Amino acid sequence: MEPNGHRRVRRRDPLSQENGNHGLSSAVDELDPWTAWAYKPRTISLLLIGACFLIWASGALDPESSESGDLVTSVKRGVWAMIAVFLAYCLLQAPSTILIRPHPAIWRLVHGMAVIYLVALTFLLFQKRDDARQFMKFLHPDLGIELPERSYGADCRIYTPEIPTSRFKNVYETLFDEFVLAHIFGWWGKAILIRNQPLLWVLSIGFELMEFTFRHMLPNFNECWWDSIILDILICNWFGIWAGMHTVRYFDGKTYEWVGISRQPNIFGKVKRTLGQFTPAQWDKDEWHPLLDPWRFIQVLSLCIGFLTVELNTFFLKFCLWVPPRNPVIIYRLILWWLIAIPTIREYNSYLQDRKPVKKVGAFCWLSVAICIVELLICIKFGHGLYPNPMPNWLAIFWSSVGIGLVAFILVWSWKLHQTMGRKMR
Repeated sequence: MEPNGHRRVRRRDPLSQENGNHGLSSAVDELDPWTAWAYKPRTISLLLIGACFLIWASGALDPESSESGDLVTSVKRGVWAMIAVFLAYCLLQAPSTILIRPHPAIWRLVHGMAVIYLVALTFLLFQKRDDARQFMKFLHPDLGIELPERSYGADCRIYTPEIPTSRFKNVYETLFDEFVLAHIFGWWGKAILIRNQPLLWVLSIGFELMEFTFRHMLPNFNECWWDSIILDILICNWFGIWAGMHTVRYFDGKTYEWVGISRQPNIFGKVKRTLGQFTPAQWDKDEWHPLLDPWRFIQVLSLCIGFLTVELNTFFLKFCLWVPPRNPVIIYRLILWWLIAIPTIREYNSYLQDRKPVKKVGAFCWLSVAICIVELLICIKFGHGLYPNPMPNWLAIFWSSVGIGLVAFILVWSWKLHQTMGRKMR
């Protein structure tokens, strides 16, 4: 079964013929006349247009005008120009991914953005903590200022009789917090990405356990029991997972007959087909099967650990680098991670389903792991000395027991599987 948006190997795909490969002209002829132009290579033309833009932006033909600005402005413009040139290269020349909608160039651009983010994180890793905090001002002028962390568990009373104007003040403040909508939309997006309800509930409960585990480090993780269990898990996460799985079932049950825009009979059909270009080319179910065998269990468990680590990095980076929750930098990072996660999940599921003896993960999987590791290293380095409260002994014993139990479970499972296979070989 093919993951969402994969190219079918048996049919001739014009997108796989890009970047000058043979057969492109005949393959482009099979496309809809209204969209065929978007799949023809115009790399030289765009290179010349980009060169003209660089001449204008850099003042190469008028050096006196470019020297009038200050050093900081020149450096900023130079850095943005470097990023633009690299993204233009990725848009035109980088290898295409397994996704083809709305256009392979879009995912090549996302690939370039992921590389830039990885390189920027690596640069940040080599700075001192105070310098890194001040460096964040280049991303947004409101950053670089220490902010108080809000604790959600300071007063866990549902009913506050001493406040006659708002006797349920604690509940109201939590319900109208920005993280409520973030929970719902976040889990809706994760459901569309993973498409497996048991796995989603493992991640939902797992993140609440992570918050409980690290609440001695981050005040933001100090939540009331009703906030964590009722509001987060049973309401926000459940509604997001429910809506996401309904979206999955809707697209899974559709019959996909992609007729070209020019062949649509009316304006409404043309608009609908144009919007449909931003939906998957086909919607196939992801087969995770975590209980297939011990190795598959480890692979799926690694996916869950990666997801939880990326989410935890959000809060620890925010704390270490003094980034408030409503700052646009947080939103930009989440959007970038969402764009990266779309092809990453498809590549990883394709990797699990591939039965070849020798195989490797895709480029987005590699980038996701690398970004997650560098983010984690930044949290560890810049968080040194910021968490005076040690982890409670009982919590350390609990997670040590869970780890030992998992290892024992996998070993016993592997041993029994080996015995079963040995009896069948006789």
